This record gives sequence, C-alpha cells and structure tokens, in this order.
Amino acid sequence: MAARVLQQCVRSFARPTLRLCSSNLVVRAAAAPSAALHRPLSSVADTGRTRWLGQNRTPPLTVLCRQYGDLPPLTLENIKDRVMYVLKLYDKISPEKLQTTSHFMKDLGLDSLDQVEIIMAMEDEFGFEIPDAEAEKLMTPDEIVQYVADKKDVYE
Repeated sequence: MAARVLQQCVRSFARPTLRLCSSNLVVRAAAAPSAALHRPLSSVADTGRTRWLGQNRTPPLTVLCRQYGDLPPLTLENIKDRVMYVLKLYDKISPEKLQTTSHFMKDLGLDSLDQVEIIMAMEDEFGFEIPDAEAEKLMTPDEIVQYVADKKDVYE
C-alpha cells in the first residue's frame, strides 16, 4: 500500500498538471510543504480527485545543487603577493625587514620551528600539503613562490 502511494506521489510530481488523490494528500503535503504554502488551494470534486485551480502548469521541482565559484587564475605576481601577505602577518617577522630574497634564519632570525609554522601557513593559504623533505629546502619567500608555482603549474 505504501509503495503504491509513493508511486502515485512520484507520478504526480512528474505530471505537468498537478493532481492529488485524496489518499496521498497527506503524503504530498509532507513531501513538499513549500508547494502547498505558495499556491492558493481550491478544490473541485472531479470524480473523487482534488485538483489545484488557478494555474495550469506547475514549475518543475527545484533541485538544490551547490555551485562552485572559480578563483581567478594564479600568476607569479599573485602567488608572490599572497606569500608576502602571509609572511607579513606572521608575528615574528618585522614587515620592514621582509624582502623576497630574505633568508628566514640568516636575515630574519627565525628558527626551525618558525619555518615549520610558515610552511603550515603556506599550506593553508594555497590548499595543498608540502612534504617535509621539500619544506626543509624552502628558506626564502622566492623559493616558496617558485615551489607553489611549480605545484600549481603556473608559468610566465
């Protein structure tokens, strides 16, 4: 019985004119309460069926889908700006001393734990993981920019 009511409900969704049997009115109202709220309900006795009046056609069921936005394409300049922005936000780096050729340990006075934190911040910024063996080699902002450009296939 429930399968038959479900089939009738599905069939009524697919029909261009919306007709509801009195037996599946409760099922239909529970399945699509928004459709019942947005249209005035008028009933006419038509061989034991209830019919919507006032509109001949119903819009198709709305299917919720996620639409993803696309980011602008990466360029070397864009990558460099993002790397420098993340580094300027790091509290142990003074923005006045920071240059693209600054060595983290020699010029900026950072230690290995600071470098790990910087690499983790870059992973969060660009959305991919940098292996530890590669992360140990990245000692300047230029090297980070070049590494990210190689991983994201950015060439100019």
